[in-house]
Amino acid sequence: MSIAARQPPLRESETQFDPMPPRRAQGEEEPVSWSEASRGWIIRGHEDVLGGLRDSRLGASYEDLLDVRLRGLSPELAGALRETFAAHPWDGREVALLRRQAAPGFTPQVLDACRPVIRGLATRLVRRGGQDRMDVVRAVCAPLPALVLAEVFAVPERDREPFLAWSSQLADFHSPAADADRGDLARAALGAARGLLSWLTPLLEERRRAPGEDLLSRMLQVEQPGARTAVQRVSTLALLLVCELGFVTDQLGNVLHEVLARPEIWRMLRVDRSRIRPAVEEALRFQPARPVLYRVVGEALTLRGRTLRPGEAVFLDVATANRDPRVFTTPERFEPHRDAARQKHVTFGFGLHHRLDAGLIRHELECVLEVLLEEFPGLRLDEERPPRLARHGPLVRGFETLPVRW
Repeated sequence: MSIAARQPPLRESETQFDPMPPRRAQGEEEPVSWSEASRGWIIRGHEDVLGGLRDSRLGASYEDLLDVRLRGLSPELAGALRETFAAHPWDGREVALLRRQAAPGFTPQVLDACRPVIRGLATRLVRRGGQDRMDVVRAVCAPLPALVLAEVFAVPERDREPFLAWSSQLADFHSPAADADRGDLARAALGAARGLLSWLTPLLEERRRAPGEDLLSRMLQVEQPGARTAVQRVSTLALLLVCELGFVTDQLGNVLHEVLARPEIWRMLRVDRSRIRPAVEEALRFQPARPVLYRVVGEALTLRGRTLRPGEAVFLDVATANRDPRVFTTPERFEPHRDAARQKHVTFGFGLHHRLDAGLIRHELECVLEVLLEEFPGLRLDEERPPRLARHGPLVRGFETLPVRW
C-alpha cells in the first residue's frame, strides 16, 4: 500500500487549501505549519521551499501523486494505470539517472537551435487564430507544446496525428479540468500511454542504431550502468515530457494573462523587445501553473521546530515562496525590471527537482510573445469576453479560455 493510500492528500480541485499563511502575533509568517484541511504540512517561505526541494527525505513520489489522480476510479482501471506507469519510474533513485540521460538533449546550444522551429509553429498558430479576435489558449497555448515536442522528437509525418492525440489525452489526465469526468480521462490516458509506448520503443531502437539530430537521438547518447537500458530510460523521459504538456499549456496562458492584464507592460514590450525575457521571468514568478508541489515524508525530520513523520504529506508552497519579501522586493507588484538572477523564483523547482524542460518552456513563452507583438501590436484582453479558469486549485492553475482582440 502506498503512502498516499495511508495518508490521502487533497485532490487537485479541492479548494480548502488556504493559500494565505497563518500569522504569528508579531505579524511574521509561519514558515512550516500543519493544515487539517489539507491533511499535511505546508512549507512556505523561499528558503524553506528551496530546502524542501533539496531534501532527499521529502520524496517526490510519482506513485503517490498518481494515487491522487486515481481516487474514485474502479480498481481495474486504477490498477491498469498503475501498472503502465510503474514500468516507467521517474522518481526515487531514478531521478539522477534520468537527468544524466536527458542532459545531451537539453543543453543551451540544443535548445537555442530549437528556437526557429518553435517560432515558426507559434507564427502559424497565431496567424490562423482569427481576424480581429481569438481565444489565445485554444488557438496557441493548447496546441503549441505538443507540436513543439513532435518537431524536436522528429516524429515521422505519418505518425503525427496519433502522437498529437496521445499527447492531448495524457496531458488532460495529468492536468485535469475541475469539472472533467475522471473516469473518461483515465480510460483515454490508459489507451494513450499504451499506444505511445508501443509506438515509441521501436522508434527509439531505430534512432539508437541510426541517430539523428533530434532530441530523442541526443538523449540516447548516454549509456549508464544498471538494469535499465538507454532506450528504456529515454522512453520514460519521453512519456514524462508528454504527460507534463498540460503544465506548459497552463504556464503559457498564465504568463500571457499576466502581461496582457497590464497594458503598460505590453506597450513597453512593443517598444523594447529586449524586455521580453525579464517580463517572462516575472510572470513565471507571479503566477506559477503549479502553485504547490506535493511531497511525502520518507524519513523523520525536524524543520523550524516541527517534527515531520514518515508517511505525512508535505505541500511546498511555491506561490508563496515566489512572493517572499525576504527575497523579492515589492513582491506583490509585477516588476518587469526585477533582477531575476538575484531574486530567483522556484516555479520550475530546484536542483534534482528542477524541470528538465524549463529551458524549452522559456523558449516557447518568449517566442509566443515575440510573434504576438509582431503580428498584433494592438493586442489586448477582450473586454466583452472575460477569461475563464479551467484549473484553479492548489496543485494546478490554468486557463480554459483567454479571449483577446486587436
